[in-house]
Amino acid sequence: MGWFGKLVAGIVVVVLAFFVVTRFTDGPMGIITGGAFSSGEVVSEEPDWRYVKDYDIVEFQLLDPARSRTTWIVEHDGRIFIPSGYMLSTVGKIWKQWPLQAEKDGRAILRVDAKLYPRQLVRIKDDPVLPAVLAELSRKYANGAQIPVSEVSRGSLWIFELVQR
Repeated sequence: MGWFGKLVAGIVVVVLAFFVVTRFTDGPMGIITGGAFSSGEVVSEEPDWRYVKDYDIVEFQLLDPARSRTTWIVEHDGRIFIPSGYMLSTVGKIWKQWPLQAEKDGRAILRVDAKLYPRQLVRIKDDPVLPAVLAELSRKYANGAQIPVSEVSRGSLWIFELVQR
């Protein structure tokens, strides 16, 4: 193997090691999936979720498997939601495993401002609040371009409500 092959092999080893190491970190590292949360204050009372209305991202962790990630969050009328787009795309089918895992076992922990909130992720497909949630999602993340409800009904966009366990 020449020097170029060794260089490429070395880079591959470093990248793979990085992804393995992040599985043991206290939360995600940017868009890289992290390990289970090991810091934060557990909060059992239900907060007024309106305070997250203008948060761009938050962190959440599934309990099975115990991995954490960053995500967008939408608040509407005191309820909170996490979207997962590109579910029908090739990249989405490969990269987005957490929604499938959450549909099987939706137990999760939401971490906001170093506070941990035990939650249950519940996928919503047909809920009267859906148009308002999509309008808020459009406002925050799509520069106002309206996201139609048909994206949810055809399965391209999954919406999970985070309810108290």
